[in-house]
Amino acid sequence: MEIKKTSLHKLHNEHQAKFVEFAGYEMPIQYKKGIIEEHKFTRSNSGIFDVSHMGQLFIYGTDDLTNDLEKIFPLDLKSLKKNSSKYTFLMNNTGGIYDDLIITKLDEGYLIILNAACKENALRILTKLLNNKYKMVLDDERSLIAIQGPKSVNILNQIISGINDLSFMTGNWFSYKDKKIYITRSGYTGEDGFEISLPADKADSLARQLLAFHDVKAIGLGARDTLRLEAGLCLYGHDLDESITPVSAALAWSISKARRKDGARAGGFPGDKLILDEMNKASATKRVGLHIEGRAPVREGAELVDENHQCVGKVTSGGYGPSVEAPIAI
Repeated sequence: MEIKKTSLHKLHNEHQAKFVEFAGYEMPIQYKKGIIEEHKFTRSNSGIFDVSHMGQLFIYGTDDLTNDLEKIFPLDLKSLKKNSSKYTFLMNNTGGIYDDLIITKLDEGYLIILNAACKENALRILTKLLNNKYKMVLDDERSLIAIQGPKSVNILNQIISGINDLSFMTGNWFSYKDKKIYITRSGYTGEDGFEISLPADKADSLARQLLAFHDVKAIGLGARDTLRLEAGLCLYGHDLDESITPVSAALAWSISKARRKDGARAGGFPGDKLILDEMNKASATKRVGLHIEGRAPVREGAELVDENHQCVGKVTSGGYGPSVEAPIAI
């Protein structure tokens, strides 16, 4: 299979990136100074991440589409305001997770950001569940750049005015070099930041403008992983998969009140009975964060045992937390 490259591949090379293959793409895992320095820099300044390998799925339609998507996602989409985003799941009939995603309501429909390794399968599932009723475009002609860190808003606003008016999990269309770009105030690092969807032929230009600021550096996927781990955010294929429900993943907060038991439109989505029962009772398993004694990280797959040496769980994500200066795990 041919390995794909994003529109920022040349820029990554110029910054001496170390590459890995991920979800069919050659992606930067780190740059010259390494993961720990990139992590700390993002926490105190601003880092840009190439996340163009992720899926940008546009679904076009209005009221009927909203009704049909409520049969798929455990969300109150009818109450979701235009240009607002929600975190949610594409699930199977037993409540297991095919993908965790961000959905944003647009004037003309919805934008769904899918995980890179899941996007083709998610498109097939959504096409089937929606019975080919709507125009759906998994747009590979657009890039996705994340800028994350406490200085991001001031930096990005100098290039694209008005983004400082966005609140968390909202977005809007803006103009960059006479092209429409969509920006949401969101990210997956635990920091304030933005995700920028733009035509692929404009991505290199914007990335270079951002990197011209002293407080901005290119950050690889390695630091993105340590940043999200410190923030307690799940990584699909590790902390989430088709056997894990949102409740057992400690993500029940993301299920809209209107879709819970006694809600205005309770249930009606895949796996609803099992999930709603788990919310009222308890799931058999539960995701928790772990603080590790000593300095040695505990890696994914390690079993957790009780005082009788009985297995009571396993590590799904683990590593060193550069900000907390200690090993941490989920």
